[in-house]
Amino acid sequence: MTEHPKTWFLTGASRGFGAQWARAVLESGDRLAATARDAASLKPLVDTYGDQVLPLGFDVSDATAVRHAVAEAEAHFGGLDVLVNNAGHMLVGAVEEATDEQIRSQMDTNYFGALWTTRAVLPGMRARGGGRILQVSSLGGVVAYPALGIYHASKWALEAVSQSLAAEVAPFGIHVTLIEPIVFQTGLTANSPQTSPDDTYAHARKALYGGAAHIVPGDLEASGRALLELADTPEPPLRVLFGVGGLEELREEYARRLDGWEQWDRLSRTAHGSAAS
Repeated sequence: MTEHPKTWFLTGASRGFGAQWARAVLESGDRLAATARDAASLKPLVDTYGDQVLPLGFDVSDATAVRHAVAEAEAHFGGLDVLVNNAGHMLVGAVEEATDEQIRSQMDTNYFGALWTTRAVLPGMRARGGGRILQVSSLGGVVAYPALGIYHASKWALEAVSQSLAAEVAPFGIHVTLIEPIVFQTGLTANSPQTSPDDTYAHARKALYGGAAHIVPGDLEASGRALLELADTPEPPLRVLFGVGGLEELREEYARRLDGWEQWDRLSRTAHGSAAS
């Protein structure tokens, strides 16, 4: 899929990864349906790139608004080639600290928002015989740290549904890739709602921030180049890390999981009963 121009639909295009990736897409000569909660925040893109950009303002957690926005973008451009589900926020706090409303909002944006947009583009992509769906997950979509449990839950859910979806839509020429960034200075935490810290869980925050102290943030501009390369790759991966340091952590994580399952295999067989071999 290397033809140009392609037409992209990018959520969360007003800041962080989204703002950088929007510029990368447009500089490449492609067309972009750029979305944000407030369409006015996308005016700089329109001022610079004109008719290459369709600015759309809506909340990704509103399934009806999502369907209308996708339909408007398809009518405007004649179809969509690449969906990037980037909109999201990161709730920092222990599981007990988070309010019911914060938990719901985290899932509504990071998981359901991506799910609604994905479902909305699928009929058009199937009819056109192909497409790319790029889901912005995280290293936190495959590992879990203290004081990020609710955020991790939203990304783990996105990972699961995307893996199933990839197998379901492959026969239609649609590729699904989970992008798993490590650490980039996107302003994600500063622009996200946060819990009220409780000293009871001070140890959890200490463990979270202490473990990240050695990580060197990646380059946002370089991530845009990687995104374009990914969109042009004929056979893209199901998962790809953006940044360095994650692969080593994942090796340790999966080694611990396998070790745990093996250590408790006796109990697993007990649970199975007399039919165990």
